[in-house]
Amino acid sequence: MRNMSFSMTTEAVRRGEKFVTRRLAWWNLEPGEVLMAVEKSQGLKKGEHVVRIRPIIAVSVRAEKLDTLRDRSVYPDPELEMAMEGFPGMSVRDFITMFCRGNGIGENMVINRIVLAYPVGP
Repeated sequence: MRNMSFSMTTEAVRRGEKFVTRRLAWWNLEPGEVLMAVEKSQGLKKGEHVVRIRPIIAVSVRAEKLDTLRDRSVYPDPELEMAMEGFPGMSVRDFITMFCRGNGIGENMVINRIVLAYPVGP
């Protein structure tokens, strides 16, 4: 099972309230794949270990430009999309700015939009 880190939205994943994530990679991720959500998986200091949060399932994976978030024909309710991303109350503009700065990209970069679900049961 591969790890996917959620350093900025750890608590939303822990509560099962994050349903969408945008990534620069994960091009080979397939719908139905089970992953382990972790707090952080890269840049661990000597002696640090990966902290697991919970299993997640990739429901859908699609490539789109980051600035598609501004397109009301694709996202008629941007506030809902931000809440699904784990950033309730954040504007699309602020999210795009944060994502671009954090990843060193421009807003017309093609990214992966991944819809998540949480397994039920043991």
